Amino acid sequence: MRKCLLSFASWALLFCCCSWITQAEVFTSIGQMTDLLYTEKELVQSLREYIKAEESKLAAVKSWATKLDALTRTSTADPEGYLGHPVNAYKLMKRLNTEWSELESLVLQNPSDGFISNMSTHRQYFPDEEDKTGAARALMRLQDTYQLDSEAFSKGKLPVNPSTGVHSNVILTVDDCFDMGKTAYNDADYYHAVLWMQQALKQLDDGEEAVISKVEILDYLSYSVYQMEDLPRAIELTRRLVAIDPSHQRAGGNLRYYERLLLKQFSEQNQAQDQDQPASEEPIQLGTYMRPKDHLPERESYEALCRGEGVQMTETRRSRLFCRYQDGYRNPRLLLKPMKEEDEWDSPHIVRYLEMLSDKEIEKIKELAKPRLARATVRDPKTGVLTTANYRVSKSAWLDGEEDPVIARINQRIEDITGLTVDTAELLQVANYGVGGQYEPHFDFSRKDEPDAFKRLGTGNRVATFLNYMSDVEAGGATVFPDFGAAIRPRKGTSVFWYNLFRSGEGDYRTRHAACPVLVGSKWVSNKWFHERGQEFRRPCGLTEVD
Repeated sequence: MRKCLLSFASWALLFCCCSWITQAEVFTSIGQMTDLLYTEKELVQSLREYIKAEESKLAAVKSWATKLDALTRTSTADPEGYLGHPVNAYKLMKRLNTEWSELESLVLQNPSDGFISNMSTHRQYFPDEEDKTGAARALMRLQDTYQLDSEAFSKGKLPVNPSTGVHSNVILTVDDCFDMGKTAYNDADYYHAVLWMQQALKQLDDGEEAVISKVEILDYLSYSVYQMEDLPRAIELTRRLVAIDPSHQRAGGNLRYYERLLLKQFSEQNQAQDQDQPASEEPIQLGTYMRPKDHLPERESYEALCRGEGVQMTETRRSRLFCRYQDGYRNPRLLLKPMKEEDEWDSPHIVRYLEMLSDKEIEKIKELAKPRLARATVRDPKTGVLTTANYRVSKSAWLDGEEDPVIARINQRIEDITGLTVDTAELLQVANYGVGGQYEPHFDFSRKDEPDAFKRLGTGNRVATFLNYMSDVEAGGATVFPDFGAAIRPRKGTSVFWYNLFRSGEGDYRTRHAACPVLVGSKWVSNKWFHERGQEFRRPCGLTEVD
């Protein structure tokens, strides 16, 4: 549009100059007057281009307004249900971080003070680039954990129960898929870059309209395939790119480099290779690649448990699990209304308490926690200082029993049930897991090689964990124990409890556990971590190290 404005202004200036130079003589020359007719014709054409550009801009803004009006009506009718779908959450991050800025730039070409003022006011609340890339990484994490292919993800085909209200009719466009691939590419994660660039290319070849071009997709895809050590396919993709855009210098240089590498490989293997092979006109086939190994030794078993696979619940073990009424070892507050207790696992012993929290209590906890939610931290094993980590993706807040009677009542209930004192326990930690929210396998207690982890608290190691589930989760979000193959599903209002230490104070390494990524929905939990000090007579030592 700026080009049109410049063109119109240039012709106007030319017209003025012509008038100034020839105004005394024009009427004397039909030839010069004829030239002015053509000048005027060019001006009219330029004016029409300017009008067309303005109308095009207005049409684009109108289209945006119509689309977003319908979208916001749907999203605000059921915010949690809408954001329960991870693709919706990702696209919200992308819209506010990128697309609204593009719209603002479009409007700024002919500023509307009211709109720009509103944008300036609300911009401080917009997600930033880190939010957008974080949401993209979360989708890739879900893709890996739950073994979802890119096409299913792009079409919103997730395991959604229609009765929950979670919106499933959401798709990823060519441009969305390209942005996903670019995020992975910028992280040097070429495995996911290939998956998403291939999906972008497939949807583009299927006729979907896009801002991004085939050349741009092939540029990223070919190099990512090269990084995945598939040299023949990298050459094929680069040849296709050069066939579309012969002037693409980087692609031309890459192609020559790839061909030299392949020639070297073939010469070492005493095989012939035709370097002058033209680019194929057949549809581009999708490549399949192995996911690279990472730092987590139990990655496969952890993710399998998250999918509900590999759970070691045998009939023999099941026969050892019971349900009972728990009165807190004859606690007066529980004699008339004991808690319903179910065994979830036999060894180590994990129990679930039913009807632990009422809906009213849950809403109060969330109300108190929401204003304070911040990126969840983990304790650095060397320094004991709390810090953020990529393997824990959630937001948390800490609630003191003294600030509200509901928190005090819940703390007392936890003490009554477990028989452990909360005087030396940590504050109630409330956590909310959003799109792809997870906490990879970890120990709640400190190991011998990290003796200072809880030194600042002065209450010893974490002896036990009491975990409250404050929401149901449509898909994903289980608490899993890879060492012995247990998977515990969230059930709103229930709680699970286990000991992290043996009675001797030695750590029970079997309790290494994880919070699986939330695939669909939103997960709310709260934790109460008990410490050793104060439990000496409530849970005395046993006769052996592993009692």
